[in-house]
Amino acid sequence: MARLSTHVLDTAKGRPAAGVEVRLQGKIVTTDADGRAVVDENLPPGIYDLVFAIGAYFGTAQFLDEVVVRFRIAEGESRYHVPLLVSPFGYTTYRGS
Repeated sequence: MARLSTHVLDTAKGRPAAGVEVRLQGKIVTTDADGRAVVDENLPPGIYDLVFAIGAYFGTAQFLDEVVVRFRIAEGESRYHVPLLVSPFGYTTYRGS
């Protein structure tokens, strides 16, 4: 089983994105004041869609509404961290540590 966390950074404002709703398989968590959230502590290996409600965070869905990051949890891995750097018009992500 793997632990999944995220960190959302608002690149338009140059600060953490607090209050972003993040969904995974029906579970919803919200980023804290530092833009961080633990999404799940016990994920089995498989393919997952991590969904970030970016349009709601920025107040309007100017271009991005939801950002979906599809990733794979491999057998034997215990920690996954998926950062999201985002503005109303673009984003990037990577596997963090």
